[in-house]
Amino acid sequence: MVSTVNPINYLTQSYLLNNNNKSPSNLVNLLRYRAINQPDQRAYVFLQNGEKESITLTYQDLDLKARNIAAKLQSLAANQDRALLLYPPGIEFISAFFGCLYAGVIPVPLYPPKRNQNLSRLQAIVANSQAKLALTTQDILENVQKHFDETPDLGELNWFTTDNYQETISPTWYPPEISDHSVAFLQYTSGSTGNPKGVMVTHNNLVHNQQMIQQAFSHDNSSLVVGWLPLFHDMGLIGNVLQPLYIGVPCILMSPIDFLQKPYRWLKAISDYRATTSGGPNFAYDICTQKVTNEQLKTLDLSNWQVAFTGAEPIRAKTLKDFAEKFAICGFRKESFYPCYGMAEATLFITGGVSSKLPVVKTVDEQALTENRVVEVSAEESQTQTFVGCGETCLGQTVKIVDPHTFRECNFNQVGEIWVSGDSVAQGYWQEPSKTQATFAAYLSDTQAGPFLRTGDLGFVDENGELFVTGRLKDVIIVRGRNHYPQDIELTTERSHIGLISHRSAAFITQVDGKEQLMIAVEVERRYHNRRRKSATVVPEQEKRKTSDRRQQEPLDPGFELEPTPSEPPVFEQMVKSIKQAVATHHGLQVHRVLLLRVGTIPKTSSGKIQRYACRQGFQDGTLNVVYDSGLG
Repeated sequence: MVSTVNPINYLTQSYLLNNNNKSPSNLVNLLRYRAINQPDQRAYVFLQNGEKESITLTYQDLDLKARNIAAKLQSLAANQDRALLLYPPGIEFISAFFGCLYAGVIPVPLYPPKRNQNLSRLQAIVANSQAKLALTTQDILENVQKHFDETPDLGELNWFTTDNYQETISPTWYPPEISDHSVAFLQYTSGSTGNPKGVMVTHNNLVHNQQMIQQAFSHDNSSLVVGWLPLFHDMGLIGNVLQPLYIGVPCILMSPIDFLQKPYRWLKAISDYRATTSGGPNFAYDICTQKVTNEQLKTLDLSNWQVAFTGAEPIRAKTLKDFAEKFAICGFRKESFYPCYGMAEATLFITGGVSSKLPVVKTVDEQALTENRVVEVSAEESQTQTFVGCGETCLGQTVKIVDPHTFRECNFNQVGEIWVSGDSVAQGYWQEPSKTQATFAAYLSDTQAGPFLRTGDLGFVDENGELFVTGRLKDVIIVRGRNHYPQDIELTTERSHIGLISHRSAAFITQVDGKEQLMIAVEVERRYHNRRRKSATVVPEQEKRKTSDRRQQEPLDPGFELEPTPSEPPVFEQMVKSIKQAVATHHGLQVHRVLLLRVGTIPKTSSGKIQRYACRQGFQDGTLNVVYDSGLG
């Protein structure tokens, strides 16, 4: 028999604080507290088309929705069962996420499948998580149901559509059993260097990480957050949903698609709502600089923007400089930039700078860097690399730079692997004991200090304790004993020719006839140069063109014309030549082969990171969507 619980009595009796530090013991208690003490305050506002308010939730609204969903889930599942969350951008995801927490069910946020999308990744996560439930909307369910015949494992899930759920059974809800170390949710990693794995994030991890973010960002009850990041991703969920709840302030949300289609919408929301905190990866600032017009600049007031956080991908000093210069007229201050570093395995936030201070920028000798040495030089010198610092850690968390071969701690200004320990480090990977042991249980070989999380990222710490991230350990390109970072080669590639698309390239090494060769795959602008629309449809067999008949077939992308104009070499050959010359000049490397890809086809994770290993595999399998291959010319 299910007992009923008076919400007020339950809250006043069980809202426990950790060590009398006025911190909630878990997210369920936190939302229940807000619902009682700030019932009518707007918690989340969603902007339809990134412009007009369409849905608003108060803390009381969210608490009621969460209890209603939780009561239903408690009739369908046991404590700590897993439930997939498959939602489009919007408020419905937030209600479902907290509904799971209220029920003691472990939510698994995932990218909602597109129509006719391959569902193999979704199936793999279902198998790994052993999920029994799936929460979604009616539209997404109808899309997935079409594939039930070929994906019976998805059909066996208990599907629950929350957007049309009409029952009112919240009075039957009862509080779940939650400890500090109970798994709150599974965050499946983006898989930029391998198959996605489910990170077990506990309630204690979340509370500690929220404390870190609040302290690092200097948040208080006057803060206001604007966000467009995907809510199924850790940066969007923990930064844009949970942090506002933790400090009790509103968050204004919009769809990532609405931002990408018109970046001005993001800045306009920051301006209109007088937001103090908002941010995203490096590319977000790039496209704002490129696409916001002079007329639009006149309508923006960014003077209240105090924390413009940036992370999740390499942070470019030029990006920060260009953005600050363009939007200074709108009141944006370069001191507002807040570079930070984090990852799902550490819940989210690991290090960050001091808010309201200029980012730390360091230019180093490129040659020394290939030997894992950091030698600071003038920015005016040639053969240099510039890095933006990602600050320091706090609240008892420890960051060390460790030689990945000897497991000994590195000195200041020496490149090694970034290791982390502290209360934000997750429990491990769900159902992956060997990978958990290898990643979450590292010890220094000389002092036996540990355990540490091996991040797989490379970086160094300077004499002031500032962390600089230089690349991914698995992605490093080693040529003649020297290390080269693929993101630097990719940046050189993208800048070498106007027809190449920014943030859409991958540099990797592959074995050809027993020799390691540097390959570059990069997307080409569809409308560049001699474009000519054709009505012909390219069949799959034509994608793998052979040297003998390549010129006789239709080009893969109908937006391109392969024939040269009089007095000009073919445009693709120009691009290849520019890439090879630029990489040789800036990095001293020979590019053996260039693959020019159709727009929007380079392998990426659900969070937008380039999957270099998938590009390598795609080259080997012949599955990349290539419009021109320099190796076939």
